[in-house]
This record gives sequence, structure tokens and C-alpha cells, in this order.
Amino acid sequence: MISHVISTFVLLGFSEYPALQVPLFLVFLSIYMITAVGNLGMIIIIKINPKFHTIMYFFLSHLSFVDFCYSTVVTPKLLENLIVEDRTISFSGCIMQFCFTCIFGVTETFMLAAMAYDRCMAVCNPLLYLTTLSPKLCALLVAGSYSWGIVCSLTLTYFLLSLSYRESSIMNNFICDHSVIVSVSCSDPYISQMLCFSIAIFNEVSSLMIILTSYTLIFITVMGMPSASGRRKTFSTCASHLTTISIFHGTILFLYCIPNPKTSQLIVKVASVFYTVVIPMLNPIIYSLRNKDVKDTFRLVVVKLLCPSI
Repeated sequence: MISHVISTFVLLGFSEYPALQVPLFLVFLSIYMITAVGNLGMIIIIKINPKFHTIMYFFLSHLSFVDFCYSTVVTPKLLENLIVEDRTISFSGCIMQFCFTCIFGVTETFMLAAMAYDRCMAVCNPLLYLTTLSPKLCALLVAGSYSWGIVCSLTLTYFLLSLSYRESSIMNNFICDHSVIVSVSCSDPYISQMLCFSIAIFNEVSSLMIILTSYTLIFITVMGMPSASGRRKTFSTCASHLTTISIFHGTILFLYCIPNPKTSQLIVKVASVFYTVVIPMLNPIIYSLRNKDVKDTFRLVVVKLLCPSI
């Protein structure tokens, strides 16, 4: 039951730096445009080029979709708050933002774990790769990632809705994060906080265990290869995914391992920006810069769009 719901929250965002509002708006707008073009472009490229109709790119297309959705849930409101004085957000809007960011955040966590498993099977069992990772199993891994994200999100949202809130609630952040929402509650948020902490720990530990186990097996297999060129080639195929994992989980661990967030609000905001706005932009760049076929297909698409007669 919802005991009391206020009509609006106020997201302070970066309002304590008035001189930076316009520069930050231009920076975040540019990042969002690159994110949208990069991730949607990656999805289109994977769809139109038969070379990319493989298991790895099947997962990558879903990762691009999740990144685009994640950025779209967060960035438009951030941009709005940088150029208007009214920084309010309705209670329902705030809860919906949290709900969707939770869905896509958890989904990305396990999508990256599924991609690590895919690389492990490709390197350690190449002859059984297509048999082991059947289309049905790949679809189940992707569906499972989305489904678990929805379960986590709806569970946490339900407990947020069970709290009551102050009539005047100011949030010192640019996003409706769980910790920010419970901070303006006037009822005991202990159960909601412990549940969020437990889910976050489970998701982080379980996904990292899958990733670390997969790459440990990959490392053992690669080091057993007699050819140095073969080792370099194998490590090269895993480099993009390793880079993405390092940035994603490194930011999460940094964000949630700050000793006292109350005294480091600027650090928390900067880390949150990196996690919610910058990382979705980086993933398609990381994968495309190391892949000649992706770059060639992208050029072909651009040429066809600009010169349809060619």
C-alpha cells in the first residue's frame, strides 16, 4: 500500500554550478547524439551485414539496444534540468525512471556475463561452439537477462511505493536513483535499502563470477597454444569485451565503494554520469574501432544515405 505520495520531487542536478549549465548541456547533448547514432547504427550494421549474423554479434546487438534505452531514460531529463529553472519531476515520473534504469542496468550486467560465456565457449571449445551455444540457448540467455532485470526492478519499485514521502522533497542528484529516493522518505526505508543492497551484491558477485571463470578458462587455453600469433589473435578477439567489462564493473565498484557518499556528492554525481551517460556511448565505439568489417559497413551505410544513387 502507498501510504502517502507527494506530487513532485526536485532534482538539483548540477545547479550548484550555474556557470557550467550551458557547457554541460552541450557536452551531454553531444554524448547522447553519439550514443544514439552509435548504438542504433551498430544494430543496423549487424542486421544488414551477413558477416555479423553470428552469436557474438547477436549478443552485441542486444547490448547496443540496452545501452540506447538506458541512455534515453536518463539523459533527456538531465538535459532539460540544465536549461530550465524548474527542475521538478513528478513522483510517477521519478519512479518510472528508476524502474527502467534498474531494468536496463541489471540486463546489461548479465548481458556482459553471457558475452563472456560466449567467448569462453568460442576459445575453449571451438569444435563444439555452435552445438553448445544453440540459437535456443542464446535466446534463453538474452531473455533471462531481460527477465531478471524486470524482476529486480519491479521488486525494488514495489518497496519504494510502500514508503511515504515528505511534502517538500529535494534530491541532490540528476537521476532518481534508489538511494536518492529513499533519502527523501519519511518512513523507515531499512527493508527497501537491505533488499536493494542484497540484489546489487547478488547481481555483481554472480555476474563477475561468470566473467572471471570464463576468462580464467580462456587464459589457460590461450597460454597452452603453441603459436604466439594464435595467442595474440585470440586475445585480440576478447580485448573489446574485456575493455567494456572493465569500464562497466570498474565504475560500479567505484561508485558503491565510496566510504562516505554524503561528503562526496560531486564524486558520486560524476561517477553516476559516467555510469549512466558515458558508458552507453563507449560500447559501440570500443567494438567498432577494433573491427574493420564494422567500420567498412558503417562507411557503406553513410555513403548510401548521402548518395542513394550510388
